[in-house]
Amino acid sequence: MIMKPIMLSLKVSLIATVFTTILGISLARLLTKCSFKGKDMVESLILLPMVLPPSVIGYGLLILFGRRGPIGKVLYEIFGYSIIFHWFAACIAASVVSLPLMYQSCKAAFINVESVYENAARTLGAGEGRVFWKISLPLAWPGVLSGIVLSFARSFGEFGATLMVAGNIPGKTQTIPLALYFAVERGDVGTANMLMLITIMFSFLMIYGLNNWIKKKYKNQT
Repeated sequence: MIMKPIMLSLKVSLIATVFTTILGISLARLLTKCSFKGKDMVESLILLPMVLPPSVIGYGLLILFGRRGPIGKVLYEIFGYSIIFHWFAACIAASVVSLPLMYQSCKAAFINVESVYENAARTLGAGEGRVFWKISLPLAWPGVLSGIVLSFARSFGEFGATLMVAGNIPGKTQTIPLALYFAVERGDVGTANMLMLITIMFSFLMIYGLNNWIKKKYKNQT
């Protein structure tokens, strides 16, 4: 019984992290290199989930992806499919709440990339795509990796928004935080303690491993 929430949390976190990695890197690259009217507004919208209560985020997603919502209605009419109270809704919720962490890490990483290397590659005839993949991204990789780990950890622990859009359906949408909450509610202290320990240890090992990797990387460069 305890393995289903664990496996679902891992699946949701992995899928959400893939989305946030692609979107976070793209947005950070675009907003650090381009200036346009409304840029501050766009950046504020990206970071907004960082300060909003998860229940508010969940309710907003429920409005958007519900059968009568602007996105959910289209999906249901065209595909006959509703993602509300489905495990993929948990992926969307986790992606939204973890995107600000990924964006901030990538933004800081790209800002710290020395433009002299990028300009040197351009003068040698490299296109923007080659400059990004061969120069910018490798130099920014420690910061990007930090964002990936933090986004995964945030997705793994997501509760409020997930409960709103995916519900608590055992074996289908019940992630570790949901299983822990309802185990406490029904007085199942043993299950709650086990889930708590698993979550704490897993999150600790990710952060500990990341810190050690960064420390070794910078030590080898000096």
